Amino acid sequence: MGGKEMKIKVYHGGIEKIEKPRVDVGRPYLDFGRGFYITDMRQQAVDWAKRVGDRQNAAPVLNTYILDRDAVIENFKCKIFSEYNGEWLDFIVDSRNGKKPWAKYDYIEGGVANDRVIDTISLYMADLMTREKAIEKLSEHRPNNQMCLLNQRIIDQYLIFDGTE
Repeated sequence: MGGKEMKIKVYHGGIEKIEKPRVDVGRPYLDFGRGFYITDMRQQAVDWAKRVGDRQNAAPVLNTYILDRDAVIENFKCKIFSEYNGEWLDFIVDSRNGKKPWAKYDYIEGGVANDRVIDTISLYMADLMTREKAIEKLSEHRPNNQMCLLNQRIIDQYLIFDGTE
C-alpha cells in the first residue's frame, strides 16, 4: 500500500468521557461482539449519545479520536462489510445467537443493525421471513457505519484520544 497513511477522525457516543477505551467492557452479543465501538459518522455517534443519555437520564458525551485505520488494516485480522448483504446478515444473526463469529477478528467494520433494519433481522431470526427476502429488504438501505475494536493493541497503538463535546 503506497501513498500517505490514512488517519481518520472517529467518534464514540455515550454518557462518559473515555480517554483510555477498553475492549473487554461491552456486552458480548452485540453486532460485532464485545469490543470498543466507534464510527466515522459524527451524527450517528451524536444520535447514539443522545439516546443513551435519555435512557439513563444523563448528559450525552461525544468522544473523538484519531484512528490510523490503514495501519490497523495492514497489521491486524480485519473483516469489513461494505453493504448489507447475506454475509452481513449471517454474521449479525450468529453474533446475536451467541456463536461468536467475531472471535477470530481484531477489527470489524460495517453497517449497524439499527432501527431501520432490526425488524427485518428479527423476522428472519424468527423464521417469519426467508433469507432471500431479508437480503432483498436489507439491500434497500444504505448502511451507516460502525467499527468494533476487538484487540486492545489497536486502541493502545493506533487510536488517539482527541477530546469530548
